[in-house]
Amino acid sequence: MNFGRERMSLEDGGELLFFEEWLCRAEARAYHETLLRDVPWEQKPIVIMGKRILQPRLVAWFGDPDAVYTYSGLLNVPLAWTGPLLELRRRAEECAESSFNSVLLNLYRDGNDSMGFHADNEKALGPCPVIASVSLGATRRFQLRYTGKQKGIAGRDLDLGDGSLLVMRGTTQHFWRHGVPKQKTPVGPRINLTFRRIHSAP
Repeated sequence: MNFGRERMSLEDGGELLFFEEWLCRAEARAYHETLLRDVPWEQKPIVIMGKRILQPRLVAWFGDPDAVYTYSGLLNVPLAWTGPLLELRRRAEECAESSFNSVLLNLYRDGNDSMGFHADNEKALGPCPVIASVSLGATRRFQLRYTGKQKGIAGRDLDLGDGSLLVMRGTTQHFWRHGVPKQKTPVGPRINLTFRRIHSAP
């Protein structure tokens, strides 16, 4: 079963796999309610361009004991896997055709919460990371912007809805940056899970 898979090729060797209805509505709602209630959400400070600020969303990091991860000056020591996260990981691994040992959870409480443009290109993620991104709850706009040397390459925007799965692989993290902008219109909470593999300690 491919769950309505759409494959998108990106310039310079990147690739996206998009499963718009990866989870049925009832499953997505159940996972959203469970994670919203049970995850120990935190708002952590990060360093951006030398400045220390609070992340504009809530986060949590789960994974294998050795899956310690550093980004934006923030050291993340994993919490132990829970049953729902292990099940989502198993299913994401099947579709992504990759194995994961960690997951970053982001809670966007409303349209004021966001994710700035960035690439998941830290050395601990390996040379060509595979990132599997699960969305639960409100639909939010996901933007990709090309950073390579070719001229006139248009960005890609996707609306990631409840129960969808987006896999980024190939050289996507080398030549593209991605983010979730603020939204002016009212929007409910959204949980995003990005499964990944940590290859080495920071």
